[in-house]
Amino acid sequence: MKKIGLFVIAVLLLITAACSDSSDKASGKTKPDDAIWKKIQDKGVIVAGTDGTLYPASYYPENSDELTGYNVEVFRELAKRLGVKVKFEVMPFDSMLGALNSGKVDIIQAGPREESKKKFTYSTPVKYSYATMIVRKKDHSGIEKMEDLKGKKAGGAATTVYSEIAKKYGATVVTYGNATNDAYLRDVDNGRTDVVINDYYLQRLALKALPQFDLEIHPNLKFYPNTNNVVMKKDAPVLEQKVNDAIQEMKEDGTLTKLSKKFFAGEDVSTEPDFPDMIEIDGIE
Repeated sequence: MKKIGLFVIAVLLLITAACSDSSDKASGKTKPDDAIWKKIQDKGVIVAGTDGTLYPASYYPENSDELTGYNVEVFRELAKRLGVKVKFEVMPFDSMLGALNSGKVDIIQAGPREESKKKFTYSTPVKYSYATMIVRKKDHSGIEKMEDLKGKKAGGAATTVYSEIAKKYGATVVTYGNATNDAYLRDVDNGRTDVVINDYYLQRLALKALPQFDLEIHPNLKFYPNTNNVVMKKDAPVLEQKVNDAIQEMKEDGTLTKLSKKFFAGEDVSTEPDFPDMIEIDGIE
């Protein structure tokens, strides 16, 4: 009798499991399968790609080998809330999506674009901003409207949206390796290039840190509102949920605001601002 009873119980368990599986499929529900999160959990480490040369997002302070910056400290706080350690892989921005796709890194920070959204998942924003131009003070590098970019030389990385904006308006993009801010600004100052298009907050702080150059942010051109997000591979639903939950907690408890004000001279980049007189640019994601 005991053997028969055990057999009946086993059959019932199999039927129950089959019915549950069938019900899940019928309702469209599936249990998340996330090998990426499992690997992170097993190692106890999440690997973050960052450039290490862009003040104040990711940089080494003078006379220090300790990486810091807004992006870096957001990653550190995120890892803590995920219950793992963070390891940084320093690389040029142009290499980051490739490193993410190959599995060399687990997360990076970048703005969402339609083409990359086919392969990667973007978290809720950790930073809101817009684009500006650094130009020569004396003549704005001959630029008074977006169309004046035609024929100019714009310093920038090859694959950024800022370089796409420059190209859209007819500028030639002069690309750099993993260069620091002073290289970009020096070239505008000495005339090798005419303009640097980039994030407003980064540009403002770069000029403040390097006052020796006769440059300014163009006073009349504000354009391309954008966000910075944590980027992961598509097949990581558990990691995506955990990252978004942690970011929401960081917003609600004021952690993102605190980090922002520390690195952006009192500005809160973690909340969406009201952009006055913003120039929209068609065809640029």
